[in-house]
Amino acid sequence: MPQQAIRCVFMRGGTSKALMFRLEDLPTDRKAWADIFLAAMGSPDEYGRQLDGMGGGISSLSKVCIIGQPTRPDADVDFTFCQVSPREASVDYAGNCGNMSSAIGPFAVDDGLVQRPDDGKATVRIYNTNTKKIVHAHFEVTGGRAEVNGDFRIDGVSGSGSAIRLDFLDPGGARTRSVLPTGNAVDVIEIDGEDPVEASLVDATNPSVFVRAGDFGLLGTETPDEIERDDALLAKLETIRREASVRMGMSADHSEAARQASQPKIALLAAPAAASLLTGAVLQAEEYDISCRMISMGRPHRAIPITGALCLAAACKIPGTIAEAAASGGQDDEIHIGHPSGVILVDAEISKRPESIHIERATVYRTARRLFQGEVLYRAK
Repeated sequence: MPQQAIRCVFMRGGTSKALMFRLEDLPTDRKAWADIFLAAMGSPDEYGRQLDGMGGGISSLSKVCIIGQPTRPDADVDFTFCQVSPREASVDYAGNCGNMSSAIGPFAVDDGLVQRPDDGKATVRIYNTNTKKIVHAHFEVTGGRAEVNGDFRIDGVSGSGSAIRLDFLDPGGARTRSVLPTGNAVDVIEIDGEDPVEASLVDATNPSVFVRAGDFGLLGTETPDEIERDDALLAKLETIRREASVRMGMSADHSEAARQASQPKIALLAAPAAASLLTGAVLQAEEYDISCRMISMGRPHRAIPITGALCLAAACKIPGTIAEAAASGGQDDEIHIGHPSGVILVDAEISKRPESIHIERATVYRTARRLFQGEVLYRAK
């Protein structure tokens, strides 16, 4: 056959979109998954547009979710996340995606993978196999299907939808098994020929590297396009990210860190200030608590990855971090993060233990919607 077909659902989750596969429809040999996902997404693409597949040319639109029966008694479904590179023949299972996590519960209800209430509130317990963590998704069900209509809005997505609450339980050390993998709230990273840079290396939900925008001559209100045009800045941030990956124990050296491009992410932080949004509106300083410009796979995000936002919420409540110093809110407050598309509200509950910091939960609200269901066609190798 010139093409092969496989059952698939295309969904938006938060500010991302992904192909949703049921585990039972994929080959039992997981080594065969990469060719399917790359072909379905249209990668690799030297033009970076993925026009010959379902991808959208940027990391937030080039994702795959695999949903299957639970392998733990405290979960209703298993969920494996895969990040597909638009340009390279690369699939990465290193971390979870918070945005697409919001689509897993509704997918499971609509596909009959879990018991579906006719109407009312549903809770789906999700085991993310990437991070070995549990996520609880709470949402409304109408007529036995996940509700999509509502008045809840998220910046970065036009219109409104039905709110989905995501509670990430015990999210600390998702990749490294420690909230502060180096044991420090701030590390000093040396760059050849440059002044040392301070960074907070935090692992909650997904590992992230937080640096001050001002240390790079930035205000922290720059647009993604402005950041993307600065090749020298992106190269410097990538060097810091790779060194942080090694220090966090995620990579043996910079070469391995380069191959694991999706983790950790790196973010530029600043105190609140008036900032122009992608919509053309102006976000005022009093409308948020901390400014974040996050870079993933070498490109600045148009919004903010959910797992990055949750990691930042935790970092804002850890004494001594760069995030805690930049945030205007208090230790017990919810965190309003300003990003290029607007504001996201997140929260984290932290308890201090004798020799460590423990994150009880991290919470965020999203919307999700099933866009297409049927079969995706791909050219087999």
